[in-house]
Amino acid sequence: MKTRIEKLINLISGKVDCALITDDINRRYLTGMKSSAGLVFIFPEKAYFIIDFRYIEKARKTVKCCEVIEQEQDIFGQLKNILQKHCAKTIAVESQSMTLQRLKNFQKNLKNFEFITSNLLSQALYDLRTMKSPEEIEKIKSAQELAEQALNSLLENLHVGMTEREVALALDFHMRKNGAEDLSFETIALTGSHTSMPHGVPDDRKIQKNDFVLMDFGAVVDGYHSDMTRTVCVGQPTEEMQEIYEIVRHAQDMAKEFAKAGVSGKDLDAVARNIINKAGYDKQFGHSLGHGVGMEIHEFPVASPTSNKILEVGNVVTIEPGIYLPEKFGVRIEDFVHITKNGCENLTNITNTLICL
Repeated sequence: MKTRIEKLINLISGKVDCALITDDINRRYLTGMKSSAGLVFIFPEKAYFIIDFRYIEKARKTVKCCEVIEQEQDIFGQLKNILQKHCAKTIAVESQSMTLQRLKNFQKNLKNFEFITSNLLSQALYDLRTMKSPEEIEKIKSAQELAEQALNSLLENLHVGMTEREVALALDFHMRKNGAEDLSFETIALTGSHTSMPHGVPDDRKIQKNDFVLMDFGAVVDGYHSDMTRTVCVGQPTEEMQEIYEIVRHAQDMAKEFAKAGVSGKDLDAVARNIINKAGYDKQFGHSLGHGVGMEIHEFPVASPTSNKILEVGNVVTIEPGIYLPEKFGVRIEDFVHITKNGCENLTNITNTLICL
C-alpha cells in the first residue's frame, strides 16, 4: 500500500521538482507526528523530515515514511544542499496556508529557485485529505465515541440551575479524562433564549425549567475530530418548541437519506433548506448545512447553497440544519456522515429524537 507521501508525489509528479510542506496539520498528516515545527521536503526520489533538536529524538522513533534530519543552524543552506543534490529548481508551496512573509523569507534566502505559488500543492493535499481511509474513519469514530460518552454522562445530571459554563465544563472534562487528545473546538453550551445564537459563548446563565439546552462539541483522537450538536429540553417543551424541533429533525433526516457519492454540496444543502423554507423559517436558517471533518474541524467539502463540489466516497461531512428565533430559542441537530457509493454511514449514534429530562 502506498504511503501518503507516495500518493502526493503521484499527484504532483511532472509538474514541479519538489514540494515543501510547512503547515502543522499537513505535516502531521504526511508523517504521523504532531509537532509545532519542522519541514517536509518531498522529491520524486525521496522525502525528508527536517526537525529541530526539541523533536529529533521523537521523530527518529516515530517517522518511518521519510528520512529524518536534524535541522541545522543555517536551515537555508541545508535546504539549498538538498535541492542541489536532487537537481531541483522549482518548489511547490502550500498556497492555502503559507503566509506572504514566510514565502518572502524563503525567496530571499533561496534566490536561485522558483517557488510555485499556484494551488497545485494545496489542491493535491485537499484531494488526499478529503478521501478518508478506513483507518481514518476508525479514528473519527473513536473521537465520536468519546463525545457521545460525555453527553450520556452529562444527561444523567443535567438539571435546572446548572450554568452554561458548568455544562460545557462537564462535557470537556469527561472527554479529556477519558482519552481525548484535545477538544475539537471551544464547546458551545447554551440555554433558554441564548440558544437562538448559533455560535453563542457559554456564560453564567442558569438553566430554567422547560428550557432548551443546545450543546455543540467534539473530541480529538490521534489527530482526528468529531463534531455533534444536540438540543435537549430540561422539562417539557411548549408546542412551538416541539414544532420547531420536529421541522429541524425532519430536514436532517431527509438530508441524511439523500447524502451519497455523486450529490453536490449545493443539492444536499437544498434538501434540508427547502423543508425549513416551506415551513416558513427561511430567514431563521442562516448558515450552511454542513462541512467536512477530519484532521481539522472545518474541512472540505462543504454542503452550502453555493457549493458545486460533488461528494465522493470517503468524504466525511456534517449535516446540521437549524432554526433560530431571536430572543426566544433555537434548535440545531448535527450528525456527521461518511459518504459511500449508495448512501452514507452515520457516524453519530445518539438519537435525534427530542430528549426531555
